Amino acid sequence: MGGPGRWWRSKSTPAKVEWYTRWTFHFFAVMEVAALGLQLFGQVEPRLAGMLLLMMCLHATACAMTASVALDWTRGLREQPVRMVWTLGVITAVIAVAAVTVAEHGPDADGVDGAAGGVYGVVLLFGTGVMSLGVRSRRRVFAIVAGFAAGLGLVSFALGMTALTVFATSLMVLLGGGLLAFTSIFSVWLLNAVFELDEARETRARLAVAEERLRFGRDLHDVMGRNLAVIALKSELSVQLARRGRPEAVEQMIEVQRIAQESQREVRDVVRGYRDADLGVELAGAQGVLTAAGISCEVTGEAVGLPGEVQSALAWVVREATTNVLRHGDAGRCSVGLQVTEGHVVLTVENDGVAGVAGVAGVTGVAGVAASPGGGGGSGLAGLRERLAAVDGTLVAGPTDTGVFRLVAEVPLASAEVAS
Repeated sequence: MGGPGRWWRSKSTPAKVEWYTRWTFHFFAVMEVAALGLQLFGQVEPRLAGMLLLMMCLHATACAMTASVALDWTRGLREQPVRMVWTLGVITAVIAVAAVTVAEHGPDADGVDGAAGGVYGVVLLFGTGVMSLGVRSRRRVFAIVAGFAAGLGLVSFALGMTALTVFATSLMVLLGGGLLAFTSIFSVWLLNAVFELDEARETRARLAVAEERLRFGRDLHDVMGRNLAVIALKSELSVQLARRGRPEAVEQMIEVQRIAQESQREVRDVVRGYRDADLGVELAGAQGVLTAAGISCEVTGEAVGLPGEVQSALAWVVREATTNVLRHGDAGRCSVGLQVTEGHVVLTVENDGVAGVAGVAGVTGVAGVAASPGGGGGSGLAGLRERLAAVDGTLVAGPTDTGVFRLVAEVPLASAEVAS
């Protein structure tokens, strides 16, 4: 018992639905023969029963083959089985006409009408249902059902059936065949829907992975950008001091070593997913780094009492802004101001050297996005805008009329969330 159960559990949900659908239609062929064919020998003479059973077996085989190929077409494994659908239609019509002929002009014995009528009804119902698997247009499905009902009604009338019998028979074919045709269409729709949902789930998983990779890339950019810029500046300074024989070169290289070790720790934290930027630490770090780079930096405001998610978002703004000041332009002065008002917290970063920054950053107002030195679109300010969007914040950056480059990040803040 473990073997079949393990085999079934190893299948995916779409594969299970496809297997169930396919073998349901194959079972229709078994039902067609077992439900009526074996009972014929108790209703009519063996020779006639054998002939009717042979016709039903032929029709059931054609139905099973057409259903299998039509389901393969549904899954995109084969071309549309047009010839097989037409062949099944011809076989169904011929057997139905033969059954009507037997009922009207066959042996005059008890049970012949019932047996022939049963064959007539079964082949029409299963035939129209299976043929519907091979088409997609609802008009064509309706044409198949209505065509069999009307055509065989006319044939029945021509063979001598009464008008009432013809009407009742045609109505039975129309309703019964329509029901099986609807069942076939619904089964195909359900099978396709299951596969599409499974593909959508896989696509969503791939998008989640891609989004996480982008987030990880932004975090590494934010972590390493400023530190590498400081390392480059201090290394250049230590080279100049060493050429002049100044002992301060050793202190600068010790600072470079410390920043490199700190960068390693921060990268490990990013990889482990435990890193959460602290606004107070970033403000102090920005002042120290810019001052060490020879840029006068003034920091005003405190981050005490702000919610954690707001602090984290604004901390990344401070880090990215500091990196841009170090890497772009020729700033000599920078100011960072944090102002908490009723309902909002505003972070403002200003620096001179606007020509260089504006030329490299390529910022265009609210929609501005940092650009790489090569002129293409960068990810710095775009990444910040995504982080701020998570807390309903906005970012505005660009040169001003006073000759400075200004970056303003604003985050809505409920007054109840700010500590008094």
